[in-house]
Formats: sequence, structure tokens, C-alpha cells
Amino acid sequence: MSDDKKPIDETVQPSAATPPETGDVSPDQLKAMIAALQGDLEKKTAEVAAKQDQFLRAVAETENVRRRLEKEKEETAKYAITRFAKDILSVGDNFQRAIAAVPKDAVETDPALKTLLEGVTLAERDFKTALERHGVHAIDPSGQPFNPHHHQAVMEQENPSVPAGTVLQVYQVGYMIDDRNLRPAMVVVSRGGGPKTAAADDTGPEDIGEELPPPSA
Repeated sequence: MSDDKKPIDETVQPSAATPPETGDVSPDQLKAMIAALQGDLEKKTAEVAAKQDQFLRAVAETENVRRRLEKEKEETAKYAITRFAKDILSVGDNFQRAIAAVPKDAVETDPALKTLLEGVTLAERDFKTALERHGVHAIDPSGQPFNPHHHQAVMEQENPSVPAGTVLQVYQVGYMIDDRNLRPAMVVVSRGGGPKTAAADDTGPEDIGEELPPPSA
């Protein structure tokens, strides 16, 4: 091997793609780099904020849906017997008519009739108890202010001894299912007395005319 070969220079020459040393960056270039990094940071921060907002909205919507479904489930369970309850109210009406149709003096002189009346009265009590177990309760507004949301006026009657808009007589008891009106009570309402009671308003008995026939049996 010839001794004339030159020794290999192992010094690594800097590549054109190699970034310059910090000392070789001008202040303007450094400012541009910092501005670019800040721009990227602001962009990423905005993207993260948008994603977080979407996440929070999705969580809130999910919670609203859950609450709405729970409320619908509760109301379905609470008011599921509404249609059945409306249909069976006539049974209670018949109990009341049967009890009211028995003269008191006849009961005192007829032991068999008295026993029959006691049985009907007990059956009516059991009927109401069964309804109450399912959230259905009767409303008997005698002496109370007329409420057009819960009462239906079938007649007005002059009575100066009580405030106008007072329920004087109940033709047919009403029923509520929990906090909803299942059937309004059919009532006679006073007029011509003192100032209207607080619950009476202009949508009540004054708008129904002078007198309406009582409900059919």
C-alpha cells in the first residue's frame, strides 16, 4: 500500500439542514420564532377550550335527558291509573246515591234495611280507601271558595250571609289524582253576598248563566 495517500479528515462538516446555533440567530428571527410558537399555543389553547365546552355541553345534555326520563318515569307510574280511575268513579257515585236514598226514619224501623245501609257504607269506605292508596282522593269543597280549576258550578244561589263565590252545596264530589284534577266537583255557588272570596274569579259561576240543571243520576 502506498504511503502517498492523504489521511482522512474525520471532521464533520455542518449540514445546510442543521439549524444554526443560538448564537447565529438574529433577534428578528428569534422574535419570529417566538411569535410562531405563541400563535401555535393560542390555537391549541382555543381548540382545547372548544373541546372542553363541547364536553361540558354533552354532559349537561346527558344530565337533562336523565332527569327528564326520571320525571317521565315517575309521572307514568303516578298517573298510570288515570283512565281506570275515571271509569271507576261512577261506582263511588252509586254508593253515595244509594246511601242518600235511604230515609233515616226507615233505617230506624227496619233492621234489615239498617244492615244493608251499613254494608253499603262500609263498601263505600273501602272503595275510597283503595283509591287513596293509589293517590286518588275525593274533594268536597262545601263552604270553600269556588275554584274553577277544581270545581264546576251548576247553579248560582242568592245568599247574602256568605261571601260571593262560596260553595254552598256539592251535587257531586270531585276527585284528584295526586296533584292533578281527575274530575271537578259539581257545586252550587253563592252570589249577592259580601266581597268575593279569594279563590273565586271571573271565570267561575258568573259566566255560566243563571241556572243549569243538576247532573243526571
